[in-house]
Amino acid sequence: MKVSSSFLFAFLLLSVIGVFSAQAQDSLKFRNHQLPVVERIRNLISRLTQEEKVLQLQNDAPAIPRLGIPAYNWWNECLHGVGRNGIATVFPQAIGMAATWDPDLIFREADVISTEARAKYNEARKKGFTGNYEGLTFLSPNINIFRDPRWGRGQETYGEDPFLTGTIGVAFVKGLQGNDPKYLKVVATAKHFAVHSGPESTRHSFDAWCSDRDLFETYLPAFEMLVKEGHVASVMGAYNRFRNEPCCSNNFLLRDILRKSWGFEGYVVTDCGAIWDIFNGHELQPDAIRSSAMTLNAGCDLTCGDEYQELLKAKESGYVRQVTIDQSLERLFTARFRLGMFDPDSIVPYSDITGTSLDTPSNRELAAKVARESIVLLMNNGILPLSENTGPVAIIGPYADNLNVLLGNYNGTPSQPVTLLQGIRNIIKNKKAIYAKGIPAFEEIDFSKNVIDWMPLEMQRQAMDAAQKSKVIIFVGGISPGLEGEALKVEIHGFSGGDRTNLELPNNQKFLLKKLKETGKPIILVLTGGSALALDWEKENCSAILQVWYPGEEGGNAVADVLFGKYNPAGRLPVTFYSSLNDLPLFEDYSMKGRTYKYFEGEPLFAFGHGLSYTHFQYEHFALSKSIISSEDSLLVEITLKNTGRVDGEEVIQLYSAKPDSRVGQPLRKLIGFRRVFLKKGEEKVVVLPVYVSNLRYYDSERQKYRVEAGIYTLLIGGASDDIRLKGEIRVNPE
Repeated sequence: MKVSSSFLFAFLLLSVIGVFSAQAQDSLKFRNHQLPVVERIRNLISRLTQEEKVLQLQNDAPAIPRLGIPAYNWWNECLHGVGRNGIATVFPQAIGMAATWDPDLIFREADVISTEARAKYNEARKKGFTGNYEGLTFLSPNINIFRDPRWGRGQETYGEDPFLTGTIGVAFVKGLQGNDPKYLKVVATAKHFAVHSGPESTRHSFDAWCSDRDLFETYLPAFEMLVKEGHVASVMGAYNRFRNEPCCSNNFLLRDILRKSWGFEGYVVTDCGAIWDIFNGHELQPDAIRSSAMTLNAGCDLTCGDEYQELLKAKESGYVRQVTIDQSLERLFTARFRLGMFDPDSIVPYSDITGTSLDTPSNRELAAKVARESIVLLMNNGILPLSENTGPVAIIGPYADNLNVLLGNYNGTPSQPVTLLQGIRNIIKNKKAIYAKGIPAFEEIDFSKNVIDWMPLEMQRQAMDAAQKSKVIIFVGGISPGLEGEALKVEIHGFSGGDRTNLELPNNQKFLLKKLKETGKPIILVLTGGSALALDWEKENCSAILQVWYPGEEGGNAVADVLFGKYNPAGRLPVTFYSSLNDLPLFEDYSMKGRTYKYFEGEPLFAFGHGLSYTHFQYEHFALSKSIISSEDSLLVEITLKNTGRVDGEEVIQLYSAKPDSRVGQPLRKLIGFRRVFLKKGEEKVVVLPVYVSNLRYYDSERQKYRVEAGIYTLLIGGASDDIRLKGEIRVNPE
């Protein structure tokens, strides 16, 4: 058949156009939101050069202009509000969040935080900003176990108990990441994996050791809950070694436990600069090249640092394979795709959140609610609540009018912070509120000077004068984020490098408190801080003690509401308060023997779960849905709770298990359930708590698996670990 030249030309033209069209379509595969995400990501990765690939494995990932990929910085903070990025709602510090014992409330808080995070990201993107703290991948929450009150970063955690930590942590992660079936609102990161809780001074070289029982029963359960129940998208490794292998390159932790056993599919990030520690602090590798290869090969996908640029040399030397690099890239781009960064705004549900969602009145009210719920009434001889007509009131102490004790660390910037002094004045007005600082805060003192200079006589005189003119003294003391925290340059009596060397109040506070006691006026002690204090003298000599933690931007109003009875406190301790350091093992000892309410055999000053109220609750009618169960079963515990006092209030019902006759050495008692319940005065409610027999498990080191010991268990229910009101028994049949 004869073909005309014009037809042939047209055919060839269409063929060429078709080829170019196919190439263009193929080049845009990763932009096509209708294709499977895995296909899009692999298409993108296939187009990257080797240098582009390794640079995308660093927290400050550069732009790739030829593909239209903007720069992205993975390092962002939101421990208790969007941190380090200007004005944002500042909620109570994490330890205060745990003191609420209210996971539903913490979910609401995290939802607000992620809304503000999206607002900031959307605004920054419109302006072309891609800097640090302007992204959507957040290095929160910190779910390390607060095993020892000396650890300065314990304030960032949810306390000493794995079940409470995991429950609050799951709620926080779910609130951050959202519930859209396709897109993440933000990425949450569970840190620091694992067996990490001080000392701060040696964290870059320290080697933590513990038994398998302690590892699987204390240090890992919260991480497992966040992976399996919270579906956390990211995990951060710790600085220290575990059993002589750096946590960020620890094959047992990252490969065997996290990915193989728990099925974690997200990405792992180092703590910032942790790869540098491998060759400089731990001295296990000669250089950054082999340290980077070691870390990537263990399954750590992203460095918070710039060490992974050495992977080019590592690959050339045969220390790391291309498939390993590509696998980490796939995990990282999966997170960015799930955040909607490669899709049109019109189909990403969080892209329309604007700056009007920041720092709103409703967000401030929620911060106030979390603060109120976090406050723990440690003791009260009946002086609280104060009447608004009480007066004059002397407000004395170094932290009464201090902004830092509202904020804790890893915080944002509040627009209208309310100090504790201002909160009290908002209720009783200036004429009834006499303020005197009395002494400088410890972190303000130049200790090279003598005692007269750091306890100024004029300041003391003003405090004593205010006390003499008052009917009651409110002393606002405790500790601050200037004394406890991450790797601080603090070396003064009681504090070292961010950690603590004793548990008592700073000695100038104790001195002034004893002077104030001599006036005969009742003292209400309001304590800021993120960890337990030894308060033997204070418990004997003060009329009431409130633990208010670092209560956030509305902290002053929240504390005043509790002091003057506008809110009935119901916070509960997420940690044990000890009488002395003599009650504790060495700080560096990671064995749980003698630590926390589960293993401490002494008498606590204030027990885990403790917290008082202005009303009284009566527990009645303990009932079980079944009393004989298998090792994989569950049951329901039912009680009747009645508010028998004169005011409305909340009770935190706590359920513990105990097995005194255990042949394998079970804890003294173990938290297995809790619920915060509101009751009007005179009201009673039937409350049902589920018991999952799996929560009774222990780790069998010989068989290397969890098991449930057969036999009789006692179930204990009450208002604190040492305030048990009702008991029952169940029998667990053999496996």
